[in-house]
Amino acid sequence: MSGNITLLSDVLARAKAENRAALVGYLPAGFPTVDDGVRAISAMVEGGCDLVEVGLPHSDPVLDGPVIQTADDIALRAGVKIVDVIRTVREVHAATGAPVLCMTYWNPVDRYGVERFAAELAAAGGAGCILPDLPVQESGPWREAAERHGLATVFVVAPSSRDERLAKITAAGSGFVYAASLMGVTGTRESVGREAQELVERTRANTELPVCVGLGVSNAEQAAEVAQFADGVIVGSAFVKELLQAPDVETGLAGVRALAADLAKGVRQRA
Repeated sequence: MSGNITLLSDVLARAKAENRAALVGYLPAGFPTVDDGVRAISAMVEGGCDLVEVGLPHSDPVLDGPVIQTADDIALRAGVKIVDVIRTVREVHAATGAPVLCMTYWNPVDRYGVERFAAELAAAGGAGCILPDLPVQESGPWREAAERHGLATVFVVAPSSRDERLAKITAAGSGFVYAASLMGVTGTRESVGREAQELVERTRANTELPVCVGLGVSNAEQAAEVAQFADGVIVGSAFVKELLQAPDVETGLAGVRALAADLAKGVRQRA
């Protein structure tokens, strides 16, 4: 079975045709539980997310800040496995019809088996993989497997990425480019900063792929700001906070849905 890279491209193209940025939501699988995680990620789509990222919880993340690390720890302590991540992708896509990507560090994929992981992700209806710590020069085996199974390979670029490096990264990637808005880890911030716009402009000079910005966006105002120059706005920590701070799961789900609706209004302010 082929993955859903075409669906991903179509959804991003539709947002562009509507003269707006796409809204991308992130939550780790298995948080607060596997079943409730499926409900929470589906609620993001119900609220207004165009596509979603399912995180594969990792014990030693290099990109994730303390909020997402807390959620990962909850999932790992409950025993979440890769099979649960694949199940989450399958059930969220089946429930929403939205493109669903897996965001993961490379080691779990390497240990699981590149071909096996790609095949199972595609069979679950996945649209692709975001791999923040996989060096482009070492990505050949994954990219070949991803292409065979109809999956996007999304690489991360940062303000520190030089133009020569940007050219190599964007040439190897597919689906979209994940632009980290700043140097540091994920987390909500007071402002996104000018670095993000400059990075998007430099990235676009090297590729025709959509450029989506993450790290720091937490409210409609920031989403509207980023939507002025990016093809997509990625939000993760703010959704995790809604679940962490809620007194119960149902309240958390309602908060996730409401936040997605608010952010969706923000990205449409460009239209």
